[in-house]
Amino acid sequence: MKPPKVLEQSIAVFGESGSGKTVLLSSFYGAHQEAEFDKTSLYSLRADDTGQGIRLHKNYLGMRNADKRPPSNKFSATRYAFSAHFKGVAKKPAPVDALRLVWHDYPGEWFEETPATPEERRRRLDAFKALLGADVALVLVDGQRLLDESGGEERYLKLLFTNLRNGLLSLKDGLLDDGERLTDFPRVWVLALSKADLLPGTDVYAFRDLVIEKAGEDLDALRRAVGELVEATEALSLGEDFVLLSSARFDAERIRVLDRVGVDLIHPMAAILPLETHAKWAAIKSLPAKVGDVLLDNVAGVAGLLAGKKLALPGPVGVLVGLFGPKAAKAAADLAGGKLKDVHATALQKNEYAAATLAAFKMALERAERDKVLLRSVT
Repeated sequence: MKPPKVLEQSIAVFGESGSGKTVLLSSFYGAHQEAEFDKTSLYSLRADDTGQGIRLHKNYLGMRNADKRPPSNKFSATRYAFSAHFKGVAKKPAPVDALRLVWHDYPGEWFEETPATPEERRRRLDAFKALLGADVALVLVDGQRLLDESGGEERYLKLLFTNLRNGLLSLKDGLLDDGERLTDFPRVWVLALSKADLLPGTDVYAFRDLVIEKAGEDLDALRRAVGELVEATEALSLGEDFVLLSSARFDAERIRVLDRVGVDLIHPMAAILPLETHAKWAAIKSLPAKVGDVLLDNVAGVAGLLAGKKLALPGPVGVLVGLFGPKAAKAAADLAGGKLKDVHATALQKNEYAAATLAAFKMALERAERDKVLLRSVT
């Protein structure tokens, strides 16, 4: 049996202790196991590690059926891989059999506490190196903390961004060989309001305005710290993309897991936001050639499938499906509105399920923007 051809995106999730990372992860996976999703979706999502999938699904069922919050996962950096396998049968050999999302969970405690031993520092450094290839970084802003600090939100926001900045800078010497900045590094950093259900009157624009007004200088300092690690800072988005996330609605005695906000955008953001930003950045004339090549290589698979162009898919796919270049990336990134719907409909008609799913991802981001749940730096 031939190994499956897999197109992979990855996301790194940062958040302080108690910000909702474990609940978010469990809600994401559990929602994909619901009968309604299975009935209406083109694909089924499964954890590559069966044990991880069972634990996450159990967490979700505990919330849904027993109103029980998942246990926190302190001090453990964990990699999760989820693969979306298409249900339909393609009319001809498919260029991609599955879309994989790799989720890097980075412990918030590691940004709040100094490592006690050299061994602990090494573990933190190794964990961070593992997520350097992530396409998107998600920074969770805890809605409960904002509510607790109502009227003085800057106290929490400044501390959050300062801890993250100091944590990154403390790893700098271990990450950069001979001071050489990194080419392969998360370049799209999305600020996410977690537990958004606690702030029902806050749309994504209000969230952005709150962050900028209360802690704009600290956010800019965080961006400069990331810029000290990455080559070509003009190809970096931090403080420009915002999203609302609510893993469930937590009432006094009930956890309503079906009342989610933004959770279904996580896989689309990991797949589509890099395409939209990297295609734009690759055209910057002052960008070093090796950086431009990496940017295009990172989005080659998604761009080729959406644009209907042929390309050589990188990494685990390893199968020739045509020719690719910057024009294909731009064509795919620019798809919107009616043209995007046409691509989706045509892909379904041809039983090209990977392209149809990616087009649906892009359409989901458009809807989220209309609903003021998502704000993208590139539209």
